[in-house]
Amino acid sequence: MKLLQCPINGIRPLQEFAFGGELREQPDPETASDDQWADYVFNRHGAPGILREWWYHLASGTWFIAERDTLRDHVVRTYLYGSGEESR
Repeated sequence: MKLLQCPINGIRPLQEFAFGGELREQPDPETASDDQWADYVFNRHGAPGILREWWYHLASGTWFIAERDTLRDHVVRTYLYGSGEESR
């Protein structure tokens, strides 16, 4: 059974979570070109390595960030967005 660390509720079965996609910087709505928006909407990084991803804990309604090594399918760490952990 795969497990994932919820920053609020601790280690839980993966079935309690929903994947929300890669955490990416949104283009500035005031200045972004059509090409920049198309790139943001349709293209993903996809290369193996450590990605920051949105995850949702269904039981508690908590959105958080997981840094996951996609090459090894291993979660490096999880944290709440805005907790100051982003720069680490």
